[in-house]
Parts: sequence; C-alpha cells; structure tokens
Amino acid sequence: MTLTAPPPPPATPTPTRPAPALRPQAMIRGLVALLLAVSLVGCSAAAAGLNSFQSPDGRYAFLYPTGWTRVQVSGGPQVVFHDLINSDETLSLVVSQVDADDDLSDLGSAVAVGERLRRTVIAPEGSGRAAELLQADERLQGGRRFYDLEYAVHLQDRDRHELATVVVDRGRLYTFAASTNEIRWPRVKDLFHQVVTSFTLLV
Repeated sequence: MTLTAPPPPPATPTPTRPAPALRPQAMIRGLVALLLAVSLVGCSAAAAGLNSFQSPDGRYAFLYPTGWTRVQVSGGPQVVFHDLINSDETLSLVVSQVDADDDLSDLGSAVAVGERLRRTVIAPEGSGRAAELLQADERLQGGRRFYDLEYAVHLQDRDRHELATVVVDRGRLYTFAASTNEIRWPRVKDLFHQVVTSFTLLV
C-alpha cells in the first residue's frame, strides 16, 4: 500500500491594486515630450538636406543643397555648384581684389554696393539682361559686416531671381550668390536664404 501526502491547501490569491490613473499634468508632460521629439526629428531632416563645403586653403565655408554638384568653370567664379535636376539653379562664389585696408562700408552702403553689382556683374550694358535690386540689408556676423542682396533678373525668354551676400576680408571681396528661375523661386526661397547666409569666413 502506497502512502501519498495530502494535497497542499489552495493558495490564497493576493489582491492586486488597479494601476493608478495618469494625472492630467503627467499626460501634458508626455504630450509635450512627444511633440518636442517630433519637431527635433523634423529639424534634423531639414539640416540633412544641406552639405558643407570648405575651401582648400581654409579661408571660407558654406552650405549647399544635397543633390547639387560642383562644376569647374575656367575664367569665371572660383566655385560653382548646380542642381542636377534643375540645372539652371546655380550657386557661385566670385572673389575680387580690393584695397587691403578697405572695409565693406568703405565701398558704400548696401544699396550702393548692390546697385554697382547690378550694373557691372548681373546685368552689364550689352548683356541682354535687365536687373532690379529688390532688397539690400546689412548684417553683422562673427564680427564681420555682410550685405545681403536680392535681385529680379529679366532675360529675353525668362525671368530669374537671385540672392547674394557680399563681405570684404583682407583685400578680397567675396560675392556668394544663388540663382533660380522665377517659377521655382517661391518653392526654394527659404532654402536659398539659408544657403546664402551660411557663407562664413574662417580665418
């Protein structure tokens, strides 16, 4: 005859407390954190649409849109980029010589310099182009004075829009400009403002 131990008494279930309800303040904090995370992702995505370029001599740097490529131009601007899809959208840097002691203000006000560029570079006589200076502003950045300029450019078969920034440093006048056709301008103007104002002198 085999003896077996009596079965253990059934376990008494431990009472469980319901999970505490979220307080309104905690819910608000959670929503704020979520919205902040989403906005930061959006900012990162926007920043990811730009690449950086630095000159080999380390004098200057700027941002240019992803998908644009550099092209070599002989006897023209020092640096040229253009969009691979919209090939008439361009970014260019022209470096000119000025007196070593000149500051940008020595060349005139933002309007005066903008008008001089309009007459001599953007729409010189005989070029078949006409240009209008729409806006000219002065900006201080990193202890240097910049002139930010905006133009409407009229060609025989189309109209264009151009943004430029101008700065002087140790005998060099830097003119950094972005240009597109007028149809595309409303879609790219914020990007072009960001690119043109990114131009920085490093030394």
